[in-house]
Amino acid sequence: MRLHWRTELVQWLVLAGMLVVAAASWRGAPDRIPVHWNVRGQVDDYAGKFEGLFGIPLLALGVYLLFLVVPRIDPGRANYQRFTTAYHTLRVAMVMFFAAIYGVIVLWSRGIEVSVSTLVPLLVGALFVVFGNLLGKVRPNWFFGIRTPWTLSSKLAWTRTHRAGGWFFVILGFAFMLAGLLRVPWFSIAAMVALFAGTVGLAIYSYCVWRTDPDKIPPSGTLPGP
Repeated sequence: MRLHWRTELVQWLVLAGMLVVAAASWRGAPDRIPVHWNVRGQVDDYAGKFEGLFGIPLLALGVYLLFLVVPRIDPGRANYQRFTTAYHTLRVAMVMFFAAIYGVIVLWSRGIEVSVSTLVPLLVGALFVVFGNLLGKVRPNWFFGIRTPWTLSSKLAWTRTHRAGGWFFVILGFAFMLAGLLRVPWFSIAAMVALFAGTVGLAIYSYCVWRTDPDKIPPSGTLPGP
């Protein structure tokens, strides 16, 4: 898969910006930095300076590099050319998501207590909406998308499951954003339960479609010997 300098430049600048902010914040940062909040937006976990300031930037860098490597080692790498734009969009969205979360941590480390119970559900919801809009464009591969034994052995199951999954994640994303705006703790918990139930439901749906597909292909090595 070819890389486009426009999308790469955006990600390089964001990643470099996070690392610069981490280095510039080191001297004035407290020894204990908030890194986790409960559903009510109250801090329930702290980290030391290095983990608090460099943890998210290094994680984002690792994810960026992983997304570069995956298309080269995926047995279905030829299909990545068929959803290049969707794949690049997801990569940019992930880096931006990490940067936004990191911004929240940096603000709290400087004593600016922004509303985590509002911002985080909004960010997660936005990421889900982007993900949902991209799912229908994804072609069969072994790393990205809704990968079950049935979607990986049936093109029909892959296509229909990803279309259904796209709608599910878009709706769930808006539910998360609504939870953030309403700032109702139980709403966020309900959205998490819906995420789990929907994931299980999509797996079951992929199996049901697979059963009706006359062109499904058994995984390699599962056919009986001669």
